[in-house]
Parts: sequence; C-alpha cells; structure tokens
Amino acid sequence: MRRPAFGLQPVDAGEPVGQVGCRAQGYRAFVEQGLCDRVVADGFRERQVVQPCGRRREGDGVVDRADGAPGTMACLALLRDAAREFATGHHTTHWWPYLTAPAATRLAPLYPERPLHLEDDALIPLPGAGIDDYIASLPSRRRVGIRRERRAFAAVGLDVRHRLLEDCFEDAGVLLAGHQQGHGHDRDGIDAMTGLLKRQAAAMGSEARVVSAHDGQRMIGFCLYYHYGTTTWIRAVAVDRHHPAPHLYFNLMYYLPIQDAYAHGTTGLHAGMTTVEAKRRRGAVVSGLYALVDRPGQQPPETVAVEPMARVAGVAQQPAPPVSSAASG
Repeated sequence: MRRPAFGLQPVDAGEPVGQVGCRAQGYRAFVEQGLCDRVVADGFRERQVVQPCGRRREGDGVVDRADGAPGTMACLALLRDAAREFATGHHTTHWWPYLTAPAATRLAPLYPERPLHLEDDALIPLPGAGIDDYIASLPSRRRVGIRRERRAFAAVGLDVRHRLLEDCFEDAGVLLAGHQQGHGHDRDGIDAMTGLLKRQAAAMGSEARVVSAHDGQRMIGFCLYYHYGTTTWIRAVAVDRHHPAPHLYFNLMYYLPIQDAYAHGTTGLHAGMTTVEAKRRRGAVVSGLYALVDRPGQQPPETVAVEPMARVAGVAQQPAPPVSSAASG
C-alpha cells in the first residue's frame, strides 16, 4: 500500500487528486495518493516532494523553509488537519517521521507531545570544484587513508560504469537482496528487491542514477543515487562481500558518487543514517532526526524548542507507534 502525501496548494491551482481539506489564507490542505505526487512546499512554492534518500527528512519539504510566509501557522494547521482527517477515516492516527530539528520545531506547536529523537543523519559537505578539494578539506590522517583506498581500488582494474537504474535493476536487485538478507531481512529476496528497483526506475526515470563495479560482465557492487537540489542523495548500496576487490564498498558508497556529485554541481552528499561514525570520519556533519506523533484530543504545549543534536543525549530514542505516516515517498 502506498503512503499518502500531504501538502498545501494555492486555491486557484486546480483540483488535486484525492481528498481536499479546508481552506485558509488562500491555501488548502490536501491528501494525495501516489508515488511521486506534486505538492506545494518550501514557503508554499511548487516542488516535487519525493525525498530520494528514502526515510530521511520525508516531512521536511512541507515545513523546512516556511518561515516568513503569510499565514504559515494557519496553513500548517490545515496540513495537520488534513492528515488527521485522512487518518481518522482509516481508524488510526498519523505521525511525522524523520524530521530535521527546524522542521520539528515548526510543527511541534501543533501537536500535544514533544518531538522524539529517532536517528542521527549524515551529510558530507563538498567544497570546491572536485574530489581533490573534498579530500583536501579533511584532516591529514583521513586524507592519507582515502587516497590509499582509492588507489587500491583503482589498481584492481574493475570496470566502473555509470548507467540509469532502468538499464541494470535486475543485476542490482540480486546484490541488494543479498545485502538485505545479510542484515537479517529474510523477506527481502531477489524478487522483492528487483521489483522494488524496477518500480523506482519506472517512477524516477533518468533521475535514478547508478554507478556500478563489474568484474568482467558480472556486477559486483552498485550505488543508486539522485541529484536533487544542491545535494546528491544516496538511496541504496550493495556489494558482493565475497569479492576480494579492496575498499569496494567505500568507493561505491562515497568516492565514486562524490565524483559525480561534483560533475553535476551539487555541494553535499547525503549519506543517510546508520554507521554514522564511519561517515563522520569522511567529513560528514551529523544532525538529529525527530518524530511527531498526533494524539487527538490532547492540547499542544505552549512552546516547544528542539535541541540541537549535540544536546539531545538524554532524549529517549524510540520509534513512534506503527500508524499511518504523514509523509511522502
């Protein structure tokens, strides 16, 4: 079942697909069904709310840069009400997962409970004009290590290819299934992972880019990523763990996508959650991600401020209950 997308749209923009909520300040809140729904966000300018990173910042498109827009809180209240109406119609409640601290702070006054810290998230800044500038921005010890990892990988002479996902989703699906099952996800078999990548390729077209390493004709590793705005977003990485190529994972996860990010003109590589320390060693800036849970009938707090990641060590890190998600993707 696809998750609903929630958004705001100008009243004169035509009827959106799906269920329309109430109106205020010249905007209406609505709920759309679909994989790549068009909504209005970022101070109510049009944008595509499909976060190619998957889980991270899925709700942020709606609220991250809404400051200063006329009637911002009234419109965000409509957004909450649309999500609440949709959830009530399905006999459940809604929640916002994986919000940044600014997004959680903006939405928090509309909800009865404080934001919960869920995960840490990593973004690698890409200064300058090429990968040499990125490496130069790191401490000396890390520069030496990364150069060594890149040289050892290049010396093997693997065939590195840049392609669209639609041209290689079957090979990538086999590797992704092995990766998932190696991490205990027994249901993520080849058919499931191939089908997932096939649907993503069909939905995203030329935006779904893959860099892969091949030993002869056999794919031994790949990275799926998207260039979106000023950021390159890593979506999936999988390698053949039994192949002896040195530093295969690090080159596919970091260095090869970073090269393409510079070629595309983006200024950051979103490396996602988990293994945060390995990402920090490669220059990542780590921030917190939060969830807001709706409790209809309870009153929201008068003021809520989300602490920066460096000061939330005492916040309970627990997921919100399994209820319908007020997020797109």
